[in-house]
Amino acid sequence: MELKEFLYELPRSLIAADPAGERSASRLMVVDRRSGRIAHQNFSDLVSVLHPGDMIVLNDTRVLPARLKGTKETGGSVEVLLVEPFPNFSELWITLIDASKKPRVGSRLYFSDAVSAEVIGDMGRGRFGLKFRYPGEFEDMIGQLGAPPIPPYIERQREVRSADRERYQTVYAKHPGSVAAPTAGFHFTREMLDDFSKKGIESVFLTLHVGPGTFRPVREAVVERHRMEGEWYRIDAPMGEKVQRAKGEGRRIIAVGSTTTRALEWIAHKKGKIEADEGIARLYIHPGFSFRVIDGLITNFHLPGSTPLILVAAFAGLELTRGAYKEATRLNYRFYSYGDAMAVI
Repeated sequence: MELKEFLYELPRSLIAADPAGERSASRLMVVDRRSGRIAHQNFSDLVSVLHPGDMIVLNDTRVLPARLKGTKETGGSVEVLLVEPFPNFSELWITLIDASKKPRVGSRLYFSDAVSAEVIGDMGRGRFGLKFRYPGEFEDMIGQLGAPPIPPYIERQREVRSADRERYQTVYAKHPGSVAAPTAGFHFTREMLDDFSKKGIESVFLTLHVGPGTFRPVREAVVERHRMEGEWYRIDAPMGEKVQRAKGEGRRIIAVGSTTTRALEWIAHKKGKIEADEGIARLYIHPGFSFRVIDGLITNFHLPGSTPLILVAAFAGLELTRGAYKEATRLNYRFYSYGDAMAVI
């Protein structure tokens, strides 16, 4: 399929720069895959959309304050995005560096009087290996100096606000490791999770650490030629058993977000069922993909030509997805990370 089929026009005014009020106060578009019917509700109404016996699967990754501002030896400003640690070395990181001129290998970057990093390698495509020097624990250091890595399509991205530390994170975030948030989960509150339980809707959690590839649109003219970047995931044995049991009982599995979907479907395609597993997921879901696990998807409204949008079209169908996005634009839904939500059931 051609990339142009996944492009659409969006007024800049509909890109949400900030969250709208309370988490569950966002709008919810409910899309019925079978009938093509589109309904409009509030996210807090999701409990009435789902059925007793449904299982909601959420990604409990925690976003690192992965954006660091500093200076080069020459005095020029530099911004570093932590991407991935080298295995077994908390001080060694693969990073993306934004500077007027790329830093020289062997040079040092400074983030405070006590924290600096040596550039140990140029890995190409804007990626550099850094070796940090800091007192104490690494997570304490970035907790003090780092900022939430809000996406580049939010125009104020250089202006991180205090509220971002709470709102660019899900309420159930647990395991640190992501440099981008699983944004479909932003709308959930602890009270909603309690309400699901009272109605007999089971909530379970997996972990997939979201990488910077989530920001990148597809560049290939033919979407099937795109290659996904790998992201680390983990499903523990109790969670795997619960999902497999629910599938066996004919209950609906509702994935919250594209990251959760890819983790579930990756394991199912690799092993034939859902069970305890961890590793690197590289699954690219595009139209023609055969879904083995999920029966519903809760997601935000995504960038034109992006892999999450292509995933939604694979699940809902391209024409229905186009119609839903056209309707969302007409009714002034808020788009992207801090925007409104869609439930495809």
